[in-house]
Amino acid sequence: MITIVFLMIGPPIIFLILGIVGLASKNKKMAKIFFILTGVYLLISFGTCGIMLSNFSLDTK
Repeated sequence: MITIVFLMIGPPIIFLILGIVGLASKNKKMAKIFFILTGVYLLISFGTCGIMLSNFSLDTK
């Protein structure tokens, strides 16, 4: 369970740190790319892994 949570949150934290480093080093294009990657990764990981972790089903019987 903890590994799934780490896979959901770990890479976006690394991307966020790299984006902040890019802003500090005046590399705005690299920072923007890493901020976008952070958002996309969080959106997909919370969507996909969050549904699996909450045991959600679309069974409408």
